[in-house]
Amino acid sequence: MKKIIAAAFLSLIAFGASAERADSLKQAVINFDTLDVDEVTQTRILTGNVVLTRGTLVLKSDRALVKETPEGYMSVTLTANNGKIATFRQKRDGGPDLWVEGQAQRIEYDERAELVKLFSNAEVRELENGRMTNEIQGPFISYDNRREVATVRNDASGASKVGGGRGTLILAPKRTTSEGAKQ
Repeated sequence: MKKIIAAAFLSLIAFGASAERADSLKQAVINFDTLDVDEVTQTRILTGNVVLTRGTLVLKSDRALVKETPEGYMSVTLTANNGKIATFRQKRDGGPDLWVEGQAQRIEYDERAELVKLFSNAEVRELENGRMTNEIQGPFISYDNRREVATVRNDASGASKVGGGRGTLILAPKRTTSEGAKQ
C-alpha cells in the first residue's frame, strides 16, 4: 500500500512539468461575440465563444472575466454555460511535443502567482507525442506551476468534505511491453 501511495505522489510531482515559460511574454489575442470594458478597473467581460490565445496557451469558454494589474499581470476566470465546459491547453517545457490540457465548469488562472484552479468536474491531462501520460479527475484541482504542486480535493469549493466526491488518478505505463517482459 505504501508503494502505491508513493507512486501516486511521485506521479503528481511528475504531473507538474512546467508550462511554456515564453508564453507570458507574448501578446494575448482574444476572440469573442461581445465585450464590456472598464478601463478604470482594468476589467474586461467577454461572452460568446471566447477563445484566448497567448503563445501556446489556449483558453476557451462561454464567458471570460479578464483583469490586468498595473504591472501587466493577467488573471482570467473562465466559466461555461450549463452542460458545457471551459478548457485550456498549453505546451510544456522540456520537449518538442509535451502538452498539458484540462477542463472544468470554471477555470481560474492567475498569471502572477502561476496558479490554475479548476472547479466542478475538473480534469487535467499530460500528453507526450499525442499520448496521454497522466490524468487527474476530481471536483477541484489546483496546480501551482511555480512550485510544481498539484492539489485535488473532493469538493468544488477546494475543501475536502466528508461524503464529497471522489477523484481519479490515471498513470500510463512508463515502459514498453518488451521492456516489462525482460524482467
